[in-house]
Amino acid sequence: MMRRALTLAVAVATTLTLATACDSGDSGGSGAQAPTAVPSAGVSSAPGVTDSPSATPSGIPTPTPSVSVPAAKLKVGSEGADVLAVQQRLIELGYWLKKADGKFGATTQQAVLAIQKAAGIGRDGSVGPKTRKALDDGVRPTARSTAGSGYLVEINLKKQLLMLVKGGQVVTTLNTSTGSNEHYDYEGRTYLADTPTGKFKVGRQIDGMRHGPLGDLWRPKYFNGGIAVHGSPSIPGYAASHGCARLSNAAMDWIWATDKIPLKTKVWVYNA
Repeated sequence: MMRRALTLAVAVATTLTLATACDSGDSGGSGAQAPTAVPSAGVSSAPGVTDSPSATPSGIPTPTPSVSVPAAKLKVGSEGADVLAVQQRLIELGYWLKKADGKFGATTQQAVLAIQKAAGIGRDGSVGPKTRKALDDGVRPTARSTAGSGYLVEINLKKQLLMLVKGGQVVTTLNTSTGSNEHYDYEGRTYLADTPTGKFKVGRQIDGMRHGPLGDLWRPKYFNGGIAVHGSPSIPGYAASHGCARLSNAAMDWIWATDKIPLKTKVWVYNA
């Protein structure tokens, strides 16, 4: 009988405790305060266990502020999945580079310079926030020729881009460096390093190195007298040649291997 009474007393006490714990604390206008929780005597936190997050008045834990970490700037020498994604996007948009292999090399730098020129942003050959935005936005140059113009090469002097165009649509875009528009001296005379505008055709070509009086031209394709599209080890983000349209040696090798600029190909040069 005593054991049954103790059991009943414990049950009643437990019921009262649960009722108190489940109380919302709403006074209902009676002026009564919500009960204050009292920690159990003799119970300490286990070692290494921290308290739960502080609750807001609504009972929802305060979230930890997130920290936005900007993507690292990519440049020559960078490697990894981020570089691979940039390379794949450049190729998707038609900017030429040798291959997408996750390694930021010279031809990736040339492709980055090309999209920077197309977007009208700083030309440093590395991928920062503005270049990432240009990639995300799908920036591509537009052709001046129309659908009825067929296949041709367009050289935009203002943007310093060389484009392979078919039916008015840009197929491939390459970084180029044309005439610097500065004066230079040669054999006692002064000349202007410019790339004349106009419509021309490729009239001759040399499959090899041409050691010219003003420098070496790799596998040149001449379209206006001594002015050619040719390979060079130096293609900066600005106009720097004596008048030719420079491409990287790797790009020039690709053009020859795929016959992208055969003899009689139309070449349009304009400043826009």
